Amino acid sequence: MGPFYAPISQGISQPRAGPDCAPITIGKPERVTQERVKALFSDELGYRYLGDWTDRDGNSNVEEDLLSAWLTRSGYTPAQISAALHKLRTEADKHSRTLYGNNQAVYNLLRYGVPVKIEAGKVTETVYLINWREPKKNNFAIAEEVTLKGNHERRPDIVLYVNGIAVAVLELK
Repeated sequence: MGPFYAPISQGISQPRAGPDCAPITIGKPERVTQERVKALFSDELGYRYLGDWTDRDGNSNVEEDLLSAWLTRSGYTPAQISAALHKLRTEADKHSRTLYGNNQAVYNLLRYGVPVKIEAGKVTETVYLINWREPKKNNFAIAEEVTLKGNHERRPDIVLYVNGIAVAVLELK
């Protein structure tokens, strides 16, 4: 397999070969790679850059402020949002299940929505945390150096969010 090439003027947009291209060298410092990946997601894919969260308090796999804001813009009431957030937190942190079981439960909420019942006698409604029918209506964001505290402090290089929900972690080398 030959080397990968990218247009000199455009960073890493699309791998290709040609006289106006420079080789992408493997082994560049991690920071340079991180800047290029950040630019790819922000500039080319339209992700909102949230910043460097090294020293930010309260980082979480669900950024409730971001998710609440998106749900509000999507037309849900404060009561529906509160119930959906509570259900999401409960399913994600259920200690009586394995991590795999918690992940399955959260996946189901992300994929099929959160059933919420605000009042007795009312119909159960579904709060959709991700708009699968119209993906462009979701809020895509990227943060770097997201410090997560707990039993073991960790700091992934980049975290990708959809509507405030962490969906991917990138560790660059």
